[in-house]
Amino acid sequence: QVQLVESGGGLVQAGGSLRLSCAASGRTISSYNMGWFRQAPGKEREFVSAISWIGDSTYYADSVKGRFTISRDNTKKTVSLQMNSLKPEDTAVYYCAASPGSPLAGYNYWGQGTQVTVSS
Repeated sequence: QVQLVESGGGLVQAGGSLRLSCAASGRTISSYNMGWFRQAPGKEREFVSAISWIGDSTYYADSVKGRFTISRDNTKKTVSLQMNSLKPEDTAVYYCAASPGSPLAGYNYWGQGTQVTVSS
């Protein structure tokens, strides 16, 4: 069992930055691919970014490529998402998730989410 807790969300102006963190407890996450997803009001949850279990491969949605950076520290059991040049359309609840399989599918552990609001 893996428990995930996100933090770092908040209100920021367009063009600003935020850094989200995901702290894991329970089983080690070093064998899990980790991802960030988001859900805006009235929309379905969508993929944002993922990182392989060893951290040698990263994946990004086209909408955030070049602006967001995912990283992980397996010794600290944390995953981070650095978000720069934020846009109002980045406003959403952001979720951290863990997948024992592919970094792009099979996420079966989820955090409760952290709200990110970008004002124009």
